[in-house]
Amino acid sequence: MLMRSREPASPRRCASVVPRSLCVLQTGMQWFDSGSGGLDRVYFDLFNALPGQGIDVRGAVVGPSDVASLTNGRIRALAPADAGFAGRLLGTRRTLTELAANGNFHLVAAHFAFHIATALDRLRGLPLVMHFHGPWAEESRLEGQGAARAAVKRMVERYVFARAERFIVLSQAFAALLRGRYGVDERRIRIVPGSVDLARFATGMTRLEARAELGWPTGRPILLTIRRLAARMGLDRLIEAMGTIVRAEPDALLFIGGRGRMEAGLIAQVLDKGLGEHVRFLGFLPDHLLPIAYRAADINVVPTTALEGFGLTAAEALAAGTPSMVTPIGALPEVVSDLSPDLVFASGEIADLADGLIQALRGELSIPGTAACRAYAEDRFSTSVAAARVAAVYREVAR
Repeated sequence: MLMRSREPASPRRCASVVPRSLCVLQTGMQWFDSGSGGLDRVYFDLFNALPGQGIDVRGAVVGPSDVASLTNGRIRALAPADAGFAGRLLGTRRTLTELAANGNFHLVAAHFAFHIATALDRLRGLPLVMHFHGPWAEESRLEGQGAARAAVKRMVERYVFARAERFIVLSQAFAALLRGRYGVDERRIRIVPGSVDLARFATGMTRLEARAELGWPTGRPILLTIRRLAARMGLDRLIEAMGTIVRAEPDALLFIGGRGRMEAGLIAQVLDKGLGEHVRFLGFLPDHLLPIAYRAADINVVPTTALEGFGLTAAEALAAGTPSMVTPIGALPEVVSDLSPDLVFASGEIADLADGLIQALRGELSIPGTAACRAYAEDRFSTSVAAARVAAVYREVAR
């Protein structure tokens, strides 16, 4: 973890270090301590791991406003939080222009198209690597935004993607999406599977100890899902499936962690179905409790219905020693199927969610135990391995 500095600092110029060391400007969304989500976690982990691969990283993110203080001056806020939309656009452009002019960078790596688009014309001398976390425009449409706004977002994506020399994606599924929906030449795409801070999720606790720590019931089968409460996450279907599950397994309990625009509707759904004793909402789960929550559950459930580029929550649970059952959507099968094909539901439909979880709770499926889950995660999801692969992509294009 980066240490907190006592006084704010401006992002420093990249140091002159050994040959083949590179200085990279990384743009992201939120510094992970202040936000949540897979993109933020990937950004955070790479920022901490890349220096070990000879990559000197400086960054710019939306927030928090004191991110320079939090990161010893290595990351700068793109614009003031209260700047308003126009102010954020101008502030982001100004910040990125200043950084590029004063940083001795070899390339720019962007994790979100919109931010880098504001200053792309000022970065013409720098190669661009795009970390593709998902189709921004299409995700907006699935979340209920209008066609006009989605069309503007698609234009921004295409503008940035035309400039990128390489794309880094987390899965075969999103490599195919880039090729099929955006027309990106496969020669520009590199697959670097997502990673997990393995040490952070090695709690050393038994499942009962983790439940005691959280105050969770010790005698009930517990399902867990940690998701942004949004439409494509499939949480409404999982809640519906719980009605069937509890008829077969009356003690079954589902914990839902996360916040989002669907929260009120999901709570109302639970009450309407009379599932108040079987579905509980955790709200935002602090980062230090996340490994314990995974460890406390019998099964982590990822019921996504669309556009899952990796499924970080599935890998995190495995690193904590808990099996993840996932829908056959996007990259999710890539994360778990080699451990056991029984971890992939037949579909994302309500009946298949219910049938799969009932069979798993009854011991009728090949569900791996704690040691097998942990060993699989250690073999597949090492952050240091992912950072080495990302560094190799950067070196392909650096000038």
